[in-house]
Amino acid sequence: MSLLILGLVVFLGAHSVRILAPAWRDAQLARMGEQTWKGLYSLVSAAGLGLIIWGYGLARADSPALWIPPIWTRHLAASLTLPAFILLVAAYLPGSRIKAAVGHPMVAGVKIWAVAHLLANGTLADAALFGAFLAWAVLDFISARRRDRIARRRYPVRSGPRDALVVGIGFAAWALFAFYGHAWLIGVSPFRVG
Repeated sequence: MSLLILGLVVFLGAHSVRILAPAWRDAQLARMGEQTWKGLYSLVSAAGLGLIIWGYGLARADSPALWIPPIWTRHLAASLTLPAFILLVAAYLPGSRIKAAVGHPMVAGVKIWAVAHLLANGTLADAALFGAFLAWAVLDFISARRRDRIARRRYPVRSGPRDALVVGIGFAAWALFAFYGHAWLIGVSPFRVG
């Protein structure tokens, strides 16, 4: 469990610098330059993510159960992750009404993903992993929306089928991951009946 916690601290800590120490972040960006800052940020994030994956793999093998989720929560979680995938795509395909309405769709998607997984998983390792991501996403979303309000930032909507593309790509990515990728990468099939 200690590797999982360390990974969460490193990964979410790196992703929380803008929330907790924006002036320090801006000073480092100015001192290092954008490319060096992004490179360092990426290395720290990758190390944290690696520790999370490794630590969760070790911790979930013998993690105590906090609750036993009913089987139907797996199907609910798999369904809830569909909007999470759509929001993820909206973050990277600018100009959609979804991006304009939500502002920070990736963070909103992380919140949905974390809630979905908390519903369907009941061990201590699950609560640590998905609970930490949920807490971070809530704080980050509040912080990001506050920055938007202060800067009076608006996200433009482009003409064309942006929303249809976001939903279509999000649905396709979700279907591939839900029906094939999750079992292959995580070892659990979300739509397993028994």
